[in-house]
Amino acid sequence: MRRTTTSLALAAAALLLAGCGSQSGTDNGNAGKVSPSASAPAKGGCAPLVQLKAADSGRTVCVAKGGEVRLALDGTKSRPWKPVMAAGTALKGINAGFVIQPGQATAAYQAVATGTVKLTSSRPLCAQPTAPGQVSCKGIQEWAVTVNVK
Repeated sequence: MRRTTTSLALAAAALLLAGCGSQSGTDNGNAGKVSPSASAPAKGGCAPLVQLKAADSGRTVCVAKGGEVRLALDGTKSRPWKPVMAAGTALKGINAGFVIQPGQATAAYQAVATGTVKLTSSRPLCAQPTAPGQVSCKGIQEWAVTVNVK
């Protein structure tokens, strides 16, 4: 019985190790392109769906023409995100759904043409004073992502 238990434990460990570090797919020449939470790349190496969050600020992502970009920036009532702005014509706004929390910003876009769009938003760096005499914070947290549509 002990030999069977040991054999099973070794077999399970070997299976776990075999799955660690495995990678599928190819680079397709996309060095430097980041597609957070993206599904499998479509033609041209760009993802058909890219999902963004606050931690993705500063990144450049690639979405396939006809694909979608969706984002949710988690904020709070005291530190709300401003509505997301899109500079460029390659993305068209679509229904993003409902905002669940006060201060959250959500947006969704369909990639309608090849080109580049910069998505931006901002929010206060710290909570605003709620009572007289409290210190005010004038800092702003910026959020920006560049979206390449191919």
